[in-house]
Amino acid sequence: RGFHRSAPAALQVTVRDALNQAMDEEMERDDRVFLMGEEVAQYDGAYKVSRGLWKKYGDKRVIDTPISEAGLRPICEFMTFNFSMQAIDQVINSAAKTYYMSAGLQSVPIVFRGPNGASAGVAAQHSQCFAAWYAHCPGLKVVSPWNSEDAKGLLKSAIREDNPVVFLENELMYGVPFELTEESQSKDFTIPIGKAKIERQGNHVTMVSHSRFVGHCLDAAAVLAKEGIECEVINLRTIRPMDVECIETSVMKTNHLVTVEGGWPQFGVGAEICARIMEGPAFNYLDAPVTRVTGVDIPMPYAKILEDHSLPQIKDIIFSVKKTLNV
Repeated sequence: RGFHRSAPAALQVTVRDALNQAMDEEMERDDRVFLMGEEVAQYDGAYKVSRGLWKKYGDKRVIDTPISEAGLRPICEFMTFNFSMQAIDQVINSAAKTYYMSAGLQSVPIVFRGPNGASAGVAAQHSQCFAAWYAHCPGLKVVSPWNSEDAKGLLKSAIREDNPVVFLENELMYGVPFELTEESQSKDFTIPIGKAKIERQGNHVTMVSHSRFVGHCLDAAAVLAKEGIECEVINLRTIRPMDVECIETSVMKTNHLVTVEGGWPQFGVGAEICARIMEGPAFNYLDAPVTRVTGVDIPMPYAKILEDHSLPQIKDIIFSVKKTLNV
């Protein structure tokens, strides 16, 4: 006759400890597993579920994330601004509006940066210019540098800015070298947000552009100069707030205006410039309608020859300037 044996006493484990054990055992088994959250490290978690894990695994595998970013100044990089559409609710509805909705009590000093606009051979879903998209929204500052000086000085200003800044770079410009003056090499060098720069003086026509296409405008201006046409080239640098005064002053001198951008024409940066000139004092100084040079109003094709025809080329800028001047 066998002796009656009772089942061994079950170990009493709280749900908290069971969760803790599960994480502990999996972190021990696989060093790719890590924990992150609010107060999960030194404080052992808000509900002590992560008790002891930080002491055992350290800072690299048990990471505290702040409850909010208040007091910090994050820089958020998008691999491409085409991916920013996945975060557009946070950018527009949270970052851009918090200062207003808190009656000025809560600023949002954050920089969203990364390559914007068309690159090369990446087709429709990776070639959009978001300058007009984000510049449409109050609460954001939108910056679009062209050369190395712009990039350094404007990014430093963006990081110091207490409002959210959308910083639109261009992938094709990353490897292009530009001379940096001794002043711009200083650690204290900044460029004020909201101020355009006249890259070339001229008196026959004003060309306004931003980002990579500033270079196209300068190249076109060099060609036109050989034909006796002197172009004034304005590098916007900032899309919002836009330096309308700089554009108006130039148009009052040249009496002609051509805008150049890689984005689509409808509701674009050039369209906004046209409206501001129409509504302001410079309108009466125009001797011809404003001409816009833009990307073609289609999704970007993949084939290189079609891609080239979808973006402004130097020859397109030259043609538009001559059309505006009626020469």
